[in-house]
Amino acid sequence: MKMRQWLGTAALAAVISLSGLPAQAADKVTVLLDWFVNPDHGPLYVAQELGYFRDAGLEVEMIAPADPNDPPRLVAAGRGDIAVSYQPQLHLQVDAGLPVARIGTLVATPLNTVIVLKDGPIKSLKDLKGRKIGYSVGGFEEALLGGMLEKHGLSLKDVTLVNVNFALSPALFAGRVDAIVGGFRNFELNQMAIEGKPGLAFFPEEEGVPAYDELIFIAAKDKVNDPRLGRFLDAVERGTAYLINHPDDAWSLFIKGRPDLDNALNKRAWADSIARFAHSPRALDRNRYQRFAQFLQQQGLIKQVPDVATYAVEVK
Repeated sequence: MKMRQWLGTAALAAVISLSGLPAQAADKVTVLLDWFVNPDHGPLYVAQELGYFRDAGLEVEMIAPADPNDPPRLVAAGRGDIAVSYQPQLHLQVDAGLPVARIGTLVATPLNTVIVLKDGPIKSLKDLKGRKIGYSVGGFEEALLGGMLEKHGLSLKDVTLVNVNFALSPALFAGRVDAIVGGFRNFELNQMAIEGKPGLAFFPEEEGVPAYDELIFIAAKDKVNDPRLGRFLDAVERGTAYLINHPDDAWSLFIKGRPDLDNALNKRAWADSIARFAHSPRALDRNRYQRFAQFLQQQGLIKQVPDVATYAVEVK
């Protein structure tokens, strides 16, 4: 009995002693977003608001870029820890020698589409022959369109490409183009519906283009073993699970302190994005990455198909 009493007293003393110690400082992590804050980033902000990053011992700062092309380069240069980027762009960056690697997935399906007016004359991709197609970013969007046209016996030579910068749906509304490539199915389609000009979308993964992850997390290649990365992804996974289980409550968390995001377009996009978030952000489908790299090589966008392990990892 005396021994038990002594052990209990000692344990209590240890607890009291530990409670007097200063709290351990959280590890800081800087996340560079791909664009301005929008529903695609939902799991990040839900995890932030619910304290999941704090639970993982992290202090996470999320920064929207002045130039969407900057985050991968900044992370490669050590001026950020994690960047939100795009799987197609990762392949191009790696082919160009940028020392970055995929460490996780945020949006696990393509969002890109080819869109036409629903009440217009184009009912299938075959109908695009001889038409004008608007795009914002050269390179991948052209390759995507080319891959989709091939399934229907057409090529890029059968259409006229028009650079409309980022005014995709306005160019379609104004009749400057007959279709657009690069519009996201969770945004442009909703914007068109809100404006009373509904769109008809053709999805690349249904039209001959291998499926890919739209949004991914990347880090500098020499930092993929940083223990903060795994803790970050665990917190994002918790945020995703909560968002999927409680979409309305998660929406309230997302717009908390961000009233500019509380509008009809973002609310619609939020609902359409839920099913597309990666349930397990760490998980990597190597065959999927291999197939997509082969597609990009066939389209002439990358010179070679490297070993997936050299640019995409499952962090510990």
